[in-house]
Amino acid sequence: MIIKYLAMKTKILLLSVLALIFVQSIQAQITISGKVFDESNQPLPGVNVIEKGTTNGTITDLEGKYSLKVKDENALLVFSFIGMKTTEVNIAGKSNINVSLDNDDVGIDEVVVTGYSVQKKSCLTGSISKVNSNSFSRKNKKNRQINYSTAGNVGSSSKIRIRGTATLNNNSSSPKGFIKIQKTEQLKEAETGEESYANIDENGFKLVNTNPLSTFSVDVDRAAYSNVRRFINNGEMPPVDAVRVEEMVNYFHYDYPEPKSEHPLAIYSEISVCPWQSNHKLLHIGLQGKKIADESLPPTNFVFLIDVSGSMSSENKLPLLKDALKLLVNNLRENDRVAIVVYAGAAGEVLPSTYGFHKEKILEAIDKLQSGGSTAGGAGIKLAYKIAKENFINSSNNRVILATDGDFNVGASSDSDMEKLIEERRNDGIFLTCLGFGMGNYKDSKMETLADKGNGNYAYIDNIDEAKKTLVSEFGGTMYTIAKDVKLQVEFNPSLVKAYRLVGYENRRLNDEDFNDDTKDAGEMGAGHTVTALYEIIPVGVESEFLPKIDELKYKASNLSTKEMVNVKVRYKQPKSNNSVKFEDPVKGEQSDLNATSDNFRFSASVALFGMLLRNSKYISQGDYTTVIQLAKDSKGLDKAGYRSEFIELVNKVYGNKLARK
Repeated sequence: MIIKYLAMKTKILLLSVLALIFVQSIQAQITISGKVFDESNQPLPGVNVIEKGTTNGTITDLEGKYSLKVKDENALLVFSFIGMKTTEVNIAGKSNINVSLDNDDVGIDEVVVTGYSVQKKSCLTGSISKVNSNSFSRKNKKNRQINYSTAGNVGSSSKIRIRGTATLNNNSSSPKGFIKIQKTEQLKEAETGEESYANIDENGFKLVNTNPLSTFSVDVDRAAYSNVRRFINNGEMPPVDAVRVEEMVNYFHYDYPEPKSEHPLAIYSEISVCPWQSNHKLLHIGLQGKKIADESLPPTNFVFLIDVSGSMSSENKLPLLKDALKLLVNNLRENDRVAIVVYAGAAGEVLPSTYGFHKEKILEAIDKLQSGGSTAGGAGIKLAYKIAKENFINSSNNRVILATDGDFNVGASSDSDMEKLIEERRNDGIFLTCLGFGMGNYKDSKMETLADKGNGNYAYIDNIDEAKKTLVSEFGGTMYTIAKDVKLQVEFNPSLVKAYRLVGYENRRLNDEDFNDDTKDAGEMGAGHTVTALYEIIPVGVESEFLPKIDELKYKASNLSTKEMVNVKVRYKQPKSNNSVKFEDPVKGEQSDLNATSDNFRFSASVALFGMLLRNSKYISQGDYTTVIQLAKDSKGLDKAGYRSEFIELVNKVYGNKLARK
């Protein structure tokens, strides 16, 4: 009887323990979701949502949505956002909680700005983010000093004081949180310290009689725009060579017709008056890649190659990088695979290739990453490609995702060595995506080189919204290649066109004979991606100060009867083919009224003009920042994601500060 009694007691105790574990497991799986709004009921992206007293948290997406698992049905959620009052909410057993954050009026008084720098690089911004303290101070109406932090890599012993005072401009027509400098030396040319940018010599005009063809590799990189945005939001003018006009134009999506033929690409063209030179024409050429729903994309074989060297320690580098990769991981499908390779003093695998349904395992590996050591980039790239090849998926998407500030300083570190290494690996059918982070020692030129040579693309991640855009919203275009070695060649009719100038693409130009040479590498296009190019045209009969100064030709091309001004040719390869396919589309008509052109035409022109102004282009005769703003406002369209509105605010920041300097 005693034995039976003890056995029964043991059974009851065991059941009680199991019940307790079950209850705790249920509690740990409570999911709270909702949306966060501002005072005007607009969704707020990038809001930090934290379970109070823990490190458990998330960030709202572009629509202000969040979802978070908590352990306690009475947990407190803390909602915080730059420039807004932090709010705590008791979930009280609810599963859906929407929150409205009020503006924090702490920033409406006079501000005295002291910038700290890394690598002698000054930093000023109207946004306040979590970095080191004592870098941004103000006195309120009661003369009490309150300390904030400027965005960026802060904390060097090198201290720079920016002369003059700044006030937060509350004018409704000004960008929110915009700091307007009232005295001297703001938005000056940035001291780039050890940041490196490839030199760009702006394209000039070519005479059609001597150069009837223009040939270049398409470019789908968008890094220059987000990098330029970083400088402007930090209160600095970007270095001239950081402004690649074609990447700024291609940052935005354009509404082009879908491909309807056997080709995965379609050509769109439009021609009208040039906004910055009214007696010239502007030719707009767009390529639209075939759209493929994310759920229809084949499984992916990813290898995350992550720089964890000492240079990656600041908030806008490894911590932001980890948050960015988590966004990608959370959107993986069950059959997708991820491996993680890190490199610092040496390279190593921290996560073997793991299927997407083990998200927690992948996220745990990302959480454990810490920075320290020098940068053995060459060894890391070799190991990443080796692992990608070992887990290769036929007829699928195999890709290395390199995330770094580009500061390779140990091993195969020269650009030529890196080019050779990447070129050797791309023949294995493994593509490369480069994600750039940080400031101060950022190596833009090296990142661009790696992406170009690795059959890949390149993005600069300056905030969590940009990570969301690149890795989630535009996943297919960023990660899945539908056409490689895409080249574009434009032939101009000498009876209608005297001269032309390709706007941007300076480092993408090809020799005319390269168009038909399948051994010449060119750019890649992803699913649903658009590529846009602009040509400024001087028509026959128009005299221009920008025409090349050469003797008049004795032997000229005969006049042609065709009304075609331009013929556009595209050559591409299927992702797994070594043989190219060509198709073409002539440009026949033109729109004489600029206001009657499409939103595609006018908005791309506004972005191009903004880039030219930032570069101090000599080819601008009539346009200025007000022209940019007006063109952009008139062609903003639906702008569901808000990127075009953000562009207008960015131009306003530069324009406002330039007025303040006069």
